[in-house]
Amino acid sequence: MTAIWWIRRDLRLTDNLALEAALKEGAVIPLFVIDPAFDSASPRRRNFLYEGLRALRASLMERGAHLIIRSGEPTQVLRRLLAETNVSAIFAEEDYTPYARARDARVARELPLRLVPGQVVQHPAIVKKSDDTPYVVYTPYSRAWKALLPGVSPLRAAPKSFPPVRYPTSESLPFSAASPLFPAGEEEALRRLARFTKYQITNYSDNRDRLDLDGTSSLSPYIRFGMLGMRQAVHAARQAQAGAQGEDERSGADVWLNELIWREFYIQILYHFPRVARGAFNSALSDIPWRNDEAEFTAWKQGRTGMPVVDAAMRQLGETGWMHNRARMIVASFLVKDMLVDWRWGEAWFMANLLDGDPAANNGGWQWTAGTGTDAAPYFRVFNPVLQGIKFDPNGDYVRKWVPELAHLDTAAIHAPWGQGLKVPGYPERPIITRDKERTLTAYRAAKESHSQ
Repeated sequence: MTAIWWIRRDLRLTDNLALEAALKEGAVIPLFVIDPAFDSASPRRRNFLYEGLRALRASLMERGAHLIIRSGEPTQVLRRLLAETNVSAIFAEEDYTPYARARDARVARELPLRLVPGQVVQHPAIVKKSDDTPYVVYTPYSRAWKALLPGVSPLRAAPKSFPPVRYPTSESLPFSAASPLFPAGEEEALRRLARFTKYQITNYSDNRDRLDLDGTSSLSPYIRFGMLGMRQAVHAARQAQAGAQGEDERSGADVWLNELIWREFYIQILYHFPRVARGAFNSALSDIPWRNDEAEFTAWKQGRTGMPVVDAAMRQLGETGWMHNRARMIVASFLVKDMLVDWRWGEAWFMANLLDGDPAANNGGWQWTAGTGTDAAPYFRVFNPVLQGIKFDPNGDYVRKWVPELAHLDTAAIHAPWGQGLKVPGYPERPIITRDKERTLTAYRAAKESHSQ
C-alpha cells in the first residue's frame, strides 16, 4: 500500500506523527501543495518556507525518498495525484486555524484524508473546564495543560530510510532568498534548540526580557513551520527541568515551558472562538473610537516615531523579519494605547513582515496588549516606552544598534533625547504624539459604555 504524506506546517522528519502514520501504510509519497491562499503571505515567510522545503527535500533524498511539489487548490491537486498513483490514504498533521479547518473539511468530503494530531502537545478540544467549556484565562488553562503531561508519548526518531515507490512528477520550488539570520530547516532548528537548552535556558527567566541580550531561544520561526515540533520543544523544557541544579536553573526551564503553553493557549482560543480573527474577543471593546492617523501609522511602521525603543524595534522588524517579544509588547502598546490606532492595523503589519507570523499567536499577542482579549481587566495596562527602554535596554545598546542616529548619545539620554533638550540630526526632535493615558482610558470607557446601552 502507498500513502501520501501531505506536508503543511510540519517540515521535519523527527517526531512527525503524520509521517509515522503514513509509513505504517507502507510506501510514502511526501507532498507539499503550494496553495494560492499563501500568495498573500509575507514574502519573507514564503522565502523561509521554500528554503525549509529545500532542506527537507535534501533530508528525504538522503533516505531514498523524494519531495513532490504541486501548485494549486489542495483538493484539486490531491484528486489529480490520487488518479496518477495507487494511493490508499492521505495523512496530514491537523491544523487549527479557521482557514485550515475549512480546507481540510473540503478535502475530507471527497478524498481519504486522515488527520493526525501533532502541531500541538494538547489538542485544543481536550483541555477544557469541568463544564466542558474552553478556558479563556491563561493560568487555569496552563494548570490543566500541565496536568495532562504525564500521558504524552515519547518522541519518535526520524526514519532512516523510506520504502521504494514510483514517484509522480514534481514541479520546481520557486526561487527564494535565504535569511542569513534564520537559516531554514530542521537541522538548524535542532541545533538552536540544543544550544538554547545547553547554554541559555538556565538564565532564561532573568534574560528573556532584555532587549540587549541574546536571552531568548529564537525558535519561533521554526515552530511556526514545524521545522521543530511543539512536542520536541516541550520535551526539551522538561529535560531541562529534570536536570536543573537548584531553583535558579529550574526557574528558566519553568518559564520557557510557560511561554510554550501560551502558544497553545492562543491556538485553542482561535480554535474555539474563530471570531477573534476578525475582531475583539471582549465584545464590550469592539467599537473603541480610534484616532487611526495614517501618517502616524506610517511613521510607526518605518521606525520614525521619535520614541527610541519603539523605533529600534520597528527597524529590527523591517530589516530582519523578527522582533524580541518584549519589544513586540512595547511597540504594540505605543501604537494602540498611545497613538490610538486600531490593533488590527498593527496585527496585519506584523503578519506582513514576521518570519514567525502565526495567526493564533499574533492575534493573541495583539489582543492581549490592546486589552481586547482574554485578560479579565487589562485595558488600563499602558506601557511607558521610556521606562521600558531603561529597564530592558539599560545601557542603550539595543537602541544604538537599530537607530544609528542615536549611537553617539550616552545612556542617560538615549531613551528620551528630547528630555535632555537634545536635537539629533536626522531623527525626530520629539515623539510624534504626546502620551496621555487619560485620553486612552476615556476611549476605552466610551466603548464599554456604548456596548452597555
